[in-house]
Amino acid sequence: MSTAAAPSTAVVSGLMTTLPAGRVIDDPDVLASYAHDDAEWAPHAVPLAVVRPRTAAEVQDVVRACLDHRTPLVPRGAGTGLSGGANATEGSVVISTEHMTEVLEIDGAERLAVVQPGVVNDDLRAVCAEQGLWYPPDPASSPWSTIGGNVATNAGGLCCVKYGVTRDYVLGVQIVNGLGELVRLGRRTAKGVAGLDLAGLMVGSEGTLGVITEVTVKLRPARAPEHTVAGYFDSVVDAGRAVAAITAAGLTPSALELVDRTCLEAVDAWKNMGLAAEADVVLLGRSDAPGAAGDAEAGEMLRHFEAAGATFAAQAADAEEAEALFAARRLAYPALERLGPVLTEDVCVPRAAVPEMLGRIQEIGRRHGTTIANIAHAGDGNLHPLLITPIGDEPARRRAQEAFEEILTDALALGGTVTGEHGVGLLKRHGLEREQAPEVLAMQRAVKAALDPHGILNPGKVV
Repeated sequence: MSTAAAPSTAVVSGLMTTLPAGRVIDDPDVLASYAHDDAEWAPHAVPLAVVRPRTAAEVQDVVRACLDHRTPLVPRGAGTGLSGGANATEGSVVISTEHMTEVLEIDGAERLAVVQPGVVNDDLRAVCAEQGLWYPPDPASSPWSTIGGNVATNAGGLCCVKYGVTRDYVLGVQIVNGLGELVRLGRRTAKGVAGLDLAGLMVGSEGTLGVITEVTVKLRPARAPEHTVAGYFDSVVDAGRAVAAITAAGLTPSALELVDRTCLEAVDAWKNMGLAAEADVVLLGRSDAPGAAGDAEAGEMLRHFEAAGATFAAQAADAEEAEALFAARRLAYPALERLGPVLTEDVCVPRAAVPEMLGRIQEIGRRHGTTIANIAHAGDGNLHPLLITPIGDEPARRRAQEAFEEILTDALALGGTVTGEHGVGLLKRHGLEREQAPEVLAMQRAVKAALDPHGILNPGKVV
């Protein structure tokens, strides 16, 4: 009888032999905590091992070991994803970049930063602020999510309505591809069109084309203080009309966010902020135009709030009040998670279609008997309906999943997309197939085959 180790045992043994002590985890209790991200009901499995490298060379060793044994490798940042993109698959190894946390360089003259992928978004922003610089992408998960994960999903955030998403700030990346090669893609210069944009290809690829080991991002000068306005509405549709009107008027706020009563009540129950007593829906706008221009833009937003039916509209009295309003927006998702399983949508529609889509979401919730809370980056049409179900209620779970799919259908019918910033992962694969033509999907699979010919990088995700 052969005494050769099983492939699963061999890859873990090989990793433990190759890497420094403490890098490889095989404790079953710890492995279970790395099995999935924050996506509700996305399939997952307990990995064979979790590896936490600290250098690009160690990442390369991990990829090569998995390549030798044809073992699936699942990249993971902070695990805050909402599409199942970081979920472990059967017989896989998870590679976590959580210990690759160095800000390697801040170049004030060139306005760029070079960081390892495990740097937390807010930590980078804080380091930049010390030098009068600003890294704009700010997902609601910015206190926890990492730059590597933000790049992998092309994360957006509150200020993306004016300043764009992660893709707009990535100048270059260092990756290990599916052949085990450590390569640099992109540039450090303000301009550059040499060859295909392979760095851009990595943004939003969700770890299916390479494992990110370093990111170079461009920065902006620090902004002037923002002017914050709030409007209270009796319905999400009225708030949506205000959003459409602001867009049609040519205004570009630095943030335009929607939070409904269900979210406000959850935040109040958790943090006792007292917001839900005053409004069914709150629309929050900001202008960072300097001086009088900022006051004027804030005033224009207020006029559109009132014309759309706001029951109350005013500018925040001071910075403390303004921050409290936006803190409620950021706390909405974790507050709702306290109520039960939350299936998070991430559709994006043309801004003119925001009122129609919000109305359709309400109707879908009623028809399926599903509680749907709404938060949204309303200024760019990115809506996050949150489908809430009681713990252990299987019929409610099925109804919520049916509602989830129907929301995708309606978003596509209105000229939208099935994911604005959370990524395809596992939850949106069927949605991607409905959105994109077979020829386009074939092109993407051809790219995947070229960069990962043995199919070890995050298999079963995206394409």
